[in-house]
Amino acid sequence: MRKILLYPHGGSGNHGCEAIVRSTMLLLRPEKGSLVSSACGQDVRCGLDRLVRVLPERRPIRRLSPAWAAAWMRLHVLGVKDAFDRIAFGGIVKEAGDADLALCGGGDNYCYGEPVHIYLQNELLRKAGVPVVLWGCSLEREDMKGRMLEDLGAFDLIVARESLTYDALRECGLSRVVLYPDPAFALPANEVEVPEGWKEGNMAGINVSPMVIGHEARPGAVMENYSRLVEWLLENTEMNVALIPHVVWAGNDDRRPLAELHGRFRHTGRVIMIEDASCGDLKGYISRCRFLVAARTHASIAAYSTGVPALVAGYSVKARGIARDLFGTEEGHVVPVQSLDGPDELRNAFVRMMDREKEIKKTYGKVLPAYLERLRGCRKELESLVKRSCRFMFPFFP
Repeated sequence: MRKILLYPHGGSGNHGCEAIVRSTMLLLRPEKGSLVSSACGQDVRCGLDRLVRVLPERRPIRRLSPAWAAAWMRLHVLGVKDAFDRIAFGGIVKEAGDADLALCGGGDNYCYGEPVHIYLQNELLRKAGVPVVLWGCSLEREDMKGRMLEDLGAFDLIVARESLTYDALRECGLSRVVLYPDPAFALPANEVEVPEGWKEGNMAGINVSPMVIGHEARPGAVMENYSRLVEWLLENTEMNVALIPHVVWAGNDDRRPLAELHGRFRHTGRVIMIEDASCGDLKGYISRCRFLVAARTHASIAAYSTGVPALVAGYSVKARGIARDLFGTEEGHVVPVQSLDGPDELRNAFVRMMDREKEIKKTYGKVLPAYLERLRGCRKELESLVKRSCRFMFPFFP
């Protein structure tokens, strides 16, 4: 492929978003790529601008300019409610002009209400004639209706990242759907210098997020469970604890709940805080843990893909689906955050995982090679789509 366009991207302060961009470029190996981002500064700080061309998602419209006047007329005379948005998002169409493929970063962008701004970008790109793919998505079955289902049906291809979403899409009558692992499984783990207090081979990694706290059934239940888990680790094992953030967005920053845990247990000298870092560095830390307890999907993927036994405090289809595809069941691998009512639910699940450490690593040895090999095959799927699109547009293309 000559060029791919990746959109929408909320910024690399979410290192899962960063991981998807880096691993997608690694897997597909296009000659060049463009990333349409709503937080370009975060992407530049993480060095993504050395990998892809980073462009702002929306461009400003100068008041009283011809474009502004045209949008004003369409809004107030013709009643086109998104007239100004169509102008603001116009840059994405220009960028797609020489792209072979536009990848709509699925992730869980379709899991939090109607993504109206994504619908509009999809529409503009489809009208521009570029093949549009929903890339590595997870969706809840109950959301697949109305305008969302109409938008899903218009994709040239949907790549689901776990089987629960794949099955739900097929149940809705969508045929252009394939199943491949999340591209971040292919992200390399960087060599990192570990901080003082790191016990090589005997660290328990801990990740918690404001997002998972927002889904708790009882106020305070998540942090109570995490605190009781860390307390148990310090009292009953020789492991030290690494607190690892994976998203540092303002208003959705893992460092806030992790700092609360750090403040409570810092006096022990056995609990250390990992600072914000690139997705490859964070995967490097996670890969050197003995176990990981994670709230963020891409923190758990960093563990799964490097053979680290992981327990996920999950709240949606993505956690259940990925675990089921790897292990045949989510039981023992995912603790629904809505079930954290008592204070020791997470601790008890972790103890059960510890007891199965050898079994889990044996499973990794069996399933990961084929799982990763299947991901590499996704490139052929997308190349085939590009070739079909070229033949449609240019009938005499060889």
